[in-house]
Amino acid sequence: MNRYRADLHVHTVLSPCGDLDMSPANIVEAATRKRVDILGITDHNSTRHGELIKRLAEKEGIFVLCGAEVTTREEIHCLAFFENNDILKEFQEYLEGLMGTVRNQPELFGYQVVVDEKERIIEEVDKLLISAIDASLEQVEEKVHSLGGIFIPAHIDRPSYSLLSQLGFVPPGLKADALEISGRTTRDEMLNRFPDLAGYTFIGSSDAHHPGQLGTRTTVFEMETRSFGEIRLALAGRLGRRARIEE
Repeated sequence: MNRYRADLHVHTVLSPCGDLDMSPANIVEAATRKRVDILGITDHNSTRHGELIKRLAEKEGIFVLCGAEVTTREEIHCLAFFENNDILKEFQEYLEGLMGTVRNQPELFGYQVVVDEKERIIEEVDKLLISAIDASLEQVEEKVHSLGGIFIPAHIDRPSYSLLSQLGFVPPGLKADALEISGRTTRDEMLNRFPDLAGYTFIGSSDAHHPGQLGTRTTVFEMETRSFGEIRLALAGRLGRRARIEE
């Protein structure tokens, strides 16, 4: 098996909390410098920079998982990834249909811009992307899996916007492909506090909002090659593949 370093939680300049330096080109440059083999692009409630970053990253030998960080009705953050651009666009339409009417205030929340590979702004998104969509945790999970996607509750150890902060437990029947924890804790510490989580794969990611953060927290995937299917197998711990947080 081969070993690949992955950072599966990276924001771009499209997220209002993302630094203006988080352009697609700068993200790829930072990933190359930090020797990250697999990137997960996860803007708040939007997939729109994934396709461009995937094209740019392929030139540098970096594999990209395209998706979003979805905020559910309960204000739980979840990572969702999809195998190809057609499915990604279908999920984007799903998100747009469930977005609220709150408008972004750039001076308060930050700019939400779509840029091209030369960092030229081609659109500014009006609706506030960090707002919750009108769908529950279970509904988002079901939608992601109906599209053949990967579903991972984000930074479950955090005191806000996490599965445990909002609910206090993992709902029975929730089909999470993994659970993400931040750099403030470890898998062992989480299992000491929540022994019922022992059956889940844990991943660690940077949740990067500026280039210097990218690659500061990674997950090692042991698998044959970099592909959506192999990543799914590694998260499930099947056929000799596995994923573990890099220490």
